[in-house]
Amino acid sequence: MRNKYTKSIFQSILVPVINECNNQSALFAARSLIGAGTIYLAGIVGIPEKESLSAGAEPVRQLRKAIRGLTQEGQVNEVQVHATHAPWDELLRIVKHYSPELLVLDWPCQLTNLGISPADVLESVPCNVALVRGPFPEKPRRILVSLRGGPYAELSLRIGLAISRARQVPMTVLHLKPLEGNSAVEAAFKGIDRILSYLPDVQRLELFADDFPSAIRETASEYDAVILGASALPDYPGGPFGPVVETFLKKSPVSAIIVKSQRPMPPDLGSETSGQTAISVLVDKWFAENTYHTNEFTDLDYLLAIKKRQDLTISLALPALNEEKTVGEVISSIQNSLMKKYPLIDEMVLMDSDSTDQTRSIAESLGVPVYIHQQILPQYGARYGKGEALWKSLFVTRGELLLWIDTDIVNIQPHFVYGLAGVLLNNPQVQFVKGFYRRPLKVGDKMQASGGGRVTELTARPLLNLFYPELSGIVQPLSGEYGGRRAALEQLPFFSGYGVEIGLLIDVLERFGLHAVAQVDLQERVHHNQPLESLSKMSFAIIQAVIHKLEQRYGRDLVEDVNRTMKLIHYKQGHLFLEVEEIAEQSRPPIIELQEYREKLSHLGSA
Repeated sequence: MRNKYTKSIFQSILVPVINECNNQSALFAARSLIGAGTIYLAGIVGIPEKESLSAGAEPVRQLRKAIRGLTQEGQVNEVQVHATHAPWDELLRIVKHYSPELLVLDWPCQLTNLGISPADVLESVPCNVALVRGPFPEKPRRILVSLRGGPYAELSLRIGLAISRARQVPMTVLHLKPLEGNSAVEAAFKGIDRILSYLPDVQRLELFADDFPSAIRETASEYDAVILGASALPDYPGGPFGPVVETFLKKSPVSAIIVKSQRPMPPDLGSETSGQTAISVLVDKWFAENTYHTNEFTDLDYLLAIKKRQDLTISLALPALNEEKTVGEVISSIQNSLMKKYPLIDEMVLMDSDSTDQTRSIAESLGVPVYIHQQILPQYGARYGKGEALWKSLFVTRGELLLWIDTDIVNIQPHFVYGLAGVLLNNPQVQFVKGFYRRPLKVGDKMQASGGGRVTELTARPLLNLFYPELSGIVQPLSGEYGGRRAALEQLPFFSGYGVEIGLLIDVLERFGLHAVAQVDLQERVHHNQPLESLSKMSFAIIQAVIHKLEQRYGRDLVEDVNRTMKLIHYKQGHLFLEVEEIAEQSRPPIIELQEYREKLSHLGSA
């Protein structure tokens, strides 16, 4: 199945096609980079100052014909062919107009015909630039990326990943270390090293050396191309690329791509800036590969075949508290479509939080097993909260895959469930999948198309971006529609309250890695929006949950018990007053640690 969200690491690349110049290396490199994106070819015919521009009519026609032949090969768009007395200035105007993510230039051929030096290119281009020292292979088989953590390491890594992904070829990252330690260099690499730990498909090679150019040259001889960052030393007198790259280029016959980011030079080259910015590479790659759309899984016969082949059972647990208006429709929709017509779901249970309305009786009348979660495992105490219900649902269900959806969904459709199941069935690497959707917000009599998810945008996502940036691509970390593999979920602690969703996300990341997390677009979800005071309490609990995870990471307490009470501000009868409410986000241990759970698993396995 094709992933709707699959995209290139680079969405747009501009390549000049210059008259009387061999443009092949730049074109081959661009094709190897682009994947599903678009290449723009800008034709440029340089005319000597002493001649009229009209003298370029014939070469313009010839170049236009050549470019049109190239555009027939797909994913290539023609940009108008220009006749100009100032080829480089003309190219800069084209770059400014199209704003490509990357400009690919052949060096030295194209630069010579553009009348520009490498130093001036690296200094003046208003976008990311890659200089290709050819001949670049049409179909590279092995790519080497040399990384030391400099300011252009992020772009080098992106280009290497783009080629590896578009051409389906292995990529190796080379990290050279001086024989005598250099703490500044190693500090700069720490951030990159963190990113590489989340890229298991990237091969790594670490070498100690005094002569870096020779070490790169000897290693690169086994590869089709090597990618290097340009100099981080703007005043280096030996050339525009810096001493390591300059020496390597003079003596190595291997094709090379020298890159420079448009990002300004950081003031402290020994910092971890490159690693921090390289997070975007990791998140972009994850988003492209691990974001799905529910429409990919509409063929339910196909999902059933996969499920049967993998010999899996799927449980659906419905957390509920006073949802009599919607719970019946939620249950009936899933029963009719995904249990009777298509037996995708093997088991559905209601995890009730001691409702005082007709929620339980409605579910029972529809034949769904009902559990009051405060009465499950009573020896461990009865806590209130959705997270408590989810944790105990592991105890009362049996499926190898466990899904959860909220019972307050007004516009319930089967795809809320089969979208989640489809991801887990199609990708064995995924341990945990989150749903996301557009969330209309009703304000008075008017409906805002996407005003919901206020706690997500004002609390959860800022916290993740700040402390867990690997998860910054998660569209709705607090969504109530998600699920995972029992073998993974039973190893995770569960917060009992509002912090359960963000806590599970963080724990899956830290225990199984980013590749184990996926998300699926469930289109639109309509539900009852909560008042602002409830959202404030939810935010308070979520902040506590994140701080708890940070405490575990760093091995120290960050919050005193007094900080777990929230002062709510009320207005009544013309005056303000404070009400203190304790919102202590407690955590349950991994359920696999409970003897009762292990005994139940053993019993099910022998049954």
